[in-house]
Amino acid sequence: MNVESPGAQFALSLAQRLRAERPRSVAAQGVELKEAAVLAPIFWRDGEPWVLLTKRPKSLKKHPGQISFPGGAREAADITPLHTALRETHEELGLAPDDVEVLGMLGGLPVITGYYVTPFVGFLPKLVPLRPSPGEIELVLEAPLRRLRLEQRFILEAQRPVYVWDAGEQIVWGATQHMLAQLLQVMAGGPRGPS
Repeated sequence: MNVESPGAQFALSLAQRLRAERPRSVAAQGVELKEAAVLAPIFWRDGEPWVLLTKRPKSLKKHPGQISFPGGAREAADITPLHTALRETHEELGLAPDDVEVLGMLGGLPVITGYYVTPFVGFLPKLVPLRPSPGEIELVLEAPLRRLRLEQRFILEAQRPVYVWDAGEQIVWGATQHMLAQLLQVMAGGPRGPS
């Protein structure tokens, strides 16, 4: 990586921050959960960091229509959760593991669908053409990390914290919102952990 470019300098600084402190995870006490992992793929554009997110088709049984990071359930062939995150990202977006520079991980957390999700952060030194899987991805979204706004929205009969962008049309809530909050805390140099 050319460490003289602003994007590479950002990635190096973020990797150092991610490695400086052990991530705080949320325990799932007394509950047996299946393992899953996701990847937050960051890239540099127009002087600022952006992240790739995916919108799931409304036809899916789990999390239909929601915006999330690429990822999914750990399979027997996956040696570690990182292998899961990279494999799923490749399957969902066509991003090969060699296209991603893994910077570190965020704190894991249980989700309501019975999984314990470990989030990883990766940097894309160059944005390669994506090949979204039509069965898993309805839309690939690009979000400017420093311009995300935290708001409260009424979702599933309760007020919930959400991140919005694009004049509030795109909404990230739930586990992905918690992971984004951690990522933004690390970027700002603060402590991390599920918020």
